[in-house]
Amino acid sequence: MKHLLHLGLALSLVLGGSHAVNAQDASKRIEIHAKRFSFSPAEITLTKGQTVTLALTSDDVPHSLLVEGLHINAAMNKGKVTEVQVTPDTVGDFHGKCGKFCGSGHGSMLFVVHVVGN
Repeated sequence: MKHLLHLGLALSLVLGGSHAVNAQDASKRIEIHAKRFSFSPAEITLTKGQTVTLALTSDDVPHSLLVEGLHINAAMNKGKVTEVQVTPDTVGDFHGKCGKFCGSGHGSMLFVVHVVGN
């Protein structure tokens, strides 16, 4: 099952899709990659009260993931994985962005966390 999950994540990275990833499908760990000038995936769905580990990395220059409504502010460096645990306590959509200037397209690096009820 893990092999299929990794294959699915790899395909989404190759195809450049910005579809939502459900935290329950990712065994409570979601890999998020940053590169000029996007996040992959660009949207994730979490469940209120469920702790999830976000595994963050950059594929090129330094970035960061900033989602103020969920108190996430984490560095994303090339070749390194930063793990952040999040347990959302409010249902809703939380908008994030790259918090580290990374070039002319920096403003287009947007991210959305959808939090649903259990």
